[in-house]
Amino acid sequence: MSNVMSALQNASFVDGIADVREMGLRGMITLRGDLSDKKLIKAVKAIAGAMPEQRMIAVKGEAGAAWMSPDELLLMVPHGDALSTAETLNASLKGTHFLAANVSDARAVFEVSGPCAREVMAKLAPVDFAPVAFEMGMFRRTRMAQVPAAFWMNGENSFTIVCFRSVGEYMFDLLSVAAQNGSEVNAL
Repeated sequence: MSNVMSALQNASFVDGIADVREMGLRGMITLRGDLSDKKLIKAVKAIAGAMPEQRMIAVKGEAGAAWMSPDELLLMVPHGDALSTAETLNASLKGTHFLAANVSDARAVFEVSGPCAREVMAKLAPVDFAPVAFEMGMFRRTRMAQVPAAFWMNGENSFTIVCFRSVGEYMFDLLSVAAQNGSEVNAL
């Protein structure tokens, strides 16, 4: 069996206005179906503790469920639990119209943290990152520069970003450049 590795093997950039880190392996399952179906809601709650509302994320410990679209959620679990979680979903949702696909190894996960984390994110995504407009529990799926990505706040000055593994290095470079010293807005 091959040795499973994250996209950038925990690369980090910590010499700027914010810290950028590749977060290693993370279990992720795309779950598509009728998000109002009682069986689906029960299965999601068993994993994440709650069913996320539109453009929100529900987190319970190391697990979470994020609203991706009117018929799609992104479920997150420890990497080693992804296969068994997908199998459990397939068994518990049998007879329901759904799709549960383990996409863990097709994704890269990053964290941007520090007092200027909102500023770094705002340079790359067309989202209002003002504290009153984007707060804990909110989830966005958009583009960062030209890269499809999704993100949420995982702390007061910290964001988690998920993108395709194939553009992981590009995303790390984007975030690192946006976090360089001297790149603060109104720095001059």
